[in-house]
Amino acid sequence: MLYTRLNDLPHARLGVVVAKRFAPRAATRNTIKRVTRELFRTSALPPLDCVVRLSKAVNSKAGPATTSQLKAELRAELVRLFNPQQLQKIAKLAASAAEAAAASALAGAAGLPSALPAALAPAAAPGLPAEPGAGA
Repeated sequence: MLYTRLNDLPHARLGVVVAKRFAPRAATRNTIKRVTRELFRTSALPPLDCVVRLSKAVNSKAGPATTSQLKAELRAELVRLFNPQQLQKIAKLAASAAEAAAASALAGAAGLPSALPAALAPAAAPGLPAEPGAGA
């Protein structure tokens, strides 16, 4: 599974999460991390923060720690996840969402009506005044 978020740096960053319950052997976990870092390094990615996380078990303690089949399947899945066209689309969508949020924040700071629904506006806690200085 791949999670992404825009960053303000000129390059992409990677985090890899390989839980022991999905890959019980350390050699398997290290292989997964090594292959992931290798493909990430060789991919031309936009400035994103990427976190790769296993979502299902890859092997058990009964079988061998790593196999060529495991490595081939892992590479195929990572190539699909690190597809530059797909990540470019994600980066563009995230950038447009960030611009909309920034514009909304600027409009709110300038006293203009916010684009957020009233249900999302902060409300006063029960027993407290709605505005500072109101109802003393």
